[in-house]
Amino acid sequence: MSILDHKIDFAVILSVRNANPNGDPLNGNRPRQTYEGHGEISDVCLKRKIRNRLQDMGEAILVQSDERRDDGFRSIKERVDANAEVQEFAKGKKQNNELYAQAACKSWIDVRSFGQVFAFSGADASTGVSVGVRGPVSIHTALSVEPIAITSTQITKSVNSVTGKDPNKKGSDTMGMKHRVDFGVYVIYGSINTQLAEKTGFTKADAEKIKQALISLFENDTSSARPDGSMEVHNLYWWEHQSKLGQYSSAKVHRSLKIQLEEGKVEGKSIDDYTWKIQPLEGLEPQRYVGQ
Repeated sequence: MSILDHKIDFAVILSVRNANPNGDPLNGNRPRQTYEGHGEISDVCLKRKIRNRLQDMGEAILVQSDERRDDGFRSIKERVDANAEVQEFAKGKKQNNELYAQAACKSWIDVRSFGQVFAFSGADASTGVSVGVRGPVSIHTALSVEPIAITSTQITKSVNSVTGKDPNKKGSDTMGMKHRVDFGVYVIYGSINTQLAEKTGFTKADAEKIKQALISLFENDTSSARPDGSMEVHNLYWWEHQSKLGQYSSAKVHRSLKIQLEEGKVEGKSIDDYTWKIQPLEGLEPQRYVGQ
C-alpha cells in the first residue's frame, strides 16, 4: 500500500432534526451549544462515529466502545497486551518506543489515523509503557450554521423496575428529561497531513476508507436520542492537493465553502432553506459526494 503523498482537506454538511447529536453530561445532557447559541458536536464524538463506521467495514479498531466490542477484550490495555507484534517491543531487551508505535499503527486503523497515547502503568518502571502517536487526520468541532432551538421534554418511567414489598402496588414514577435539537445544519471540517501520514503509515487506501466513513457517518448509529433518519449527511467536499504541503492552507480551503440561509429566510426549518457553494481556488477543485 502506498503512503498518502498529498494533503487532503474535507468538509461535511449535515442536518439534525428532532435529535440530540451530542449531549453535554455537565449540562443535563442537553445538546452542546456555544455561548452564542450555535450547536456543537465535539471532535471526540465525531471520531467515535468514524471509528464505528470503520469497524462496520471490517477494520481493526483499538478504541472500541463497550457495546460494540467485537474481540472480547474489555479495555484498550487488554487489546494491546494481546497483540504479539506490539508486545514484542514493549519491554525487555527489545523495548523500543518507535517500533512499538509502528506496530500499533500497523495493527489498528484508528491509531494510524487519529493517533493514540499508550500510557499503561506497571509494577515497576521497567514494565510501564508511555508512548504517544500523533495521527494525520484532524477534525474540528462541528458547528451549526445558525443558532439552534432546543426542546426539552419531561418523561416518566411508570413501570416497576423491581418488585416491591406489595406486588399489587405500583411503584412511584421516575422523572427525567429528554432534549432535542428541533432542526439544525452543521458543518464538519477536517484535514489529512502527509508528514504525519508518513510517520504512522497512513495510506491512500486508508484515506478512501475515512472518506466512505464520512459519507455514511450516521448509518448504524441509532439510539433513543438519535432515531434513524434524524441525522443525515447531505454533502461531503473532498479537496485533494497536488503536493504534500498543499497549494493552499487548510483554513483558506475550509473558508471556500460558503453556506447560509436563503435570502428572505429568517429561520431554517429544513435543508431546503439553506444554500451553499464553493468559492473557486485556482488549481484545486473538490470532489463532491452525496450522503447515503
